[in-house]
Amino acid sequence: MVDEGGDPRNANGAAANHLMILKEGIYLILSRWAALLFAVENESGGRGSRQLADQLASDVYSWFTKQRKANEPLYIDDLENILDETMYAHLHIDMNDDGVEIEEVAEKMMIMHEECMEGNYSSVEKLRRAAAEPCRTSSRQYIIRQDDDLYDDDASSGSGGDDNMMMVDSPVVRRTIDDDDGWTVVSSNRRSGRRNR
Repeated sequence: MVDEGGDPRNANGAAANHLMILKEGIYLILSRWAALLFAVENESGGRGSRQLADQLASDVYSWFTKQRKANEPLYIDDLENILDETMYAHLHIDMNDDGVEIEEVAEKMMIMHEECMEGNYSSVEKLRRAAAEPCRTSSRQYIIRQDDDLYDDDASSGSGGDDNMMMVDSPVVRRTIDDDDGWTVVSSNRRSGRRNR
């Protein structure tokens, strides 16, 4: 009889299962991120905002699963850059919080990735349970950047500078995860150097 631990087919099956659950977790985290929900609901990236959000989930999953050299660490700053690039450059959202919200989302994803690779799916299970609960609302302030190439009417008005920004302060649906799940918010000096998890 072949030991299950020694059968490479079982190892490949376990890895595929880890990755499948990781992908689900990424989608669950992003589907609960208030800033991303706000961007999609308000079509801040245009009519394709939903597709941009889906592409972000795909990009994050690809970043976690791309082939790396042996023992090459994942740097949380790289993940934060992916999130920031989509939110700022593609969805035109300036969260006006010095990157704290992006850091929180990236931290949750990094912890979940580590857990999934160890076969621990508790973070994803908590996200699944939380998704079934009613949403809590909170008021957050986001800025939708109105770039000239997005809004031709604004470009023709001749306004510039801060006139191309629109402050939005409205209730946003925010589903939260209690801190008793083991996730903690870690503040850091953003872009002060590479960090790894």
